[in-house]
Amino acid sequence: MSRSTFAPLLNPLGALYGSVARARAHLYRLSILRSEKIPAPVISVGNITVGGTGKTPLVEWIARRIAEDDRRVCILTRGYGRANIRERVVVSDGEQLLADARIGGDEPRLLAEKLLGVAAVVSDRDRAGAARWAIKNLGSDAFILDDGFQHLRVERDLNIVTIDASDPWGGGRLLPQGRLREPVGALQRADCIVITRAEQATNIGELSEEASCLSGGRPVILSCVRTSNLRPLSSAHIDQNFERDPSCYPIAVFCALGNPQAFVRHVRNDKFNVALEKVFPDHHPYTQQDADELVRAASEHNARVLLTTAKDAVKLASLNFSLPCYVLEAKLEFDDEAKLLALIREVFKR
Repeated sequence: MSRSTFAPLLNPLGALYGSVARARAHLYRLSILRSEKIPAPVISVGNITVGGTGKTPLVEWIARRIAEDDRRVCILTRGYGRANIRERVVVSDGEQLLADARIGGDEPRLLAEKLLGVAAVVSDRDRAGAARWAIKNLGSDAFILDDGFQHLRVERDLNIVTIDASDPWGGGRLLPQGRLREPVGALQRADCIVITRAEQATNIGELSEEASCLSGGRPVILSCVRTSNLRPLSSAHIDQNFERDPSCYPIAVFCALGNPQAFVRHVRNDKFNVALEKVFPDHHPYTQQDADELVRAASEHNARVLLTTAKDAVKLASLNFSLPCYVLEAKLEFDDEAKLLALIREVFKR
């Protein structure tokens, strides 16, 4: 059944959800509910919709820029999809990996791998408590709140909101009918807007103006996702012809993301020969059965290589694929990197 079938029920639920979100934010503004001040600079990266908006690459980029200034960075994240959401998990202390994707969460594990030697990563729904622990035990002196826009319990010195240009407003409706976590007026709390996947939008100028208007004139920075590397998931199956010319024969694309079609469009725009698309639910815990079914479906569509994302790859290491499986790694490019960097560095001058 489609969402429209349940519209008579979803509409009032959406209205109730919006009222609760507005009331909660208002209680924090009045200091009836109090945000905790962490004794170190805090930068939040979040969004206003559910699903993937490209936050993780931005968190990685910010962590690297802060670490370049000799800061001991710690990323605080809830760690969606992990085995025990009530447990504090140190995914990385900054020097070594301490938890896998099942225990720590797929995005925290990905950040921990990419930022080894650069930043610690802690999964904990009590992010204020995790920050205090990291200050005492890791010597952390700079924090990034991953997916922190709605986490009002922690004060932040810079509030960055990401908006996905390929689906900016989540259908224009609040949960559960749409994908908006809050009314768009909540963007007034932002200090900066980063529009992600700008390369996938045809009306990027209009979207920039709308974001600026809704946020009360906050800076709006555009970012694009570019392929930086193709790497084999393991050394067991490497196809050198594919590495030399990725468009040389058909591939099967698969992922478990909040916005899977953005990844598929990225792959197609890079001129890969996509024979099959397979989408799993966000944070899906892959099994060997999934791997076997993927290979079977790929073979039926004459695909000779599997292609997935770096976020998915952290959950695939223990699985066996009888076809070569490659990981597409991406990087961000900004229309005004200097402006974003200035906003970040200003936090550490206060």
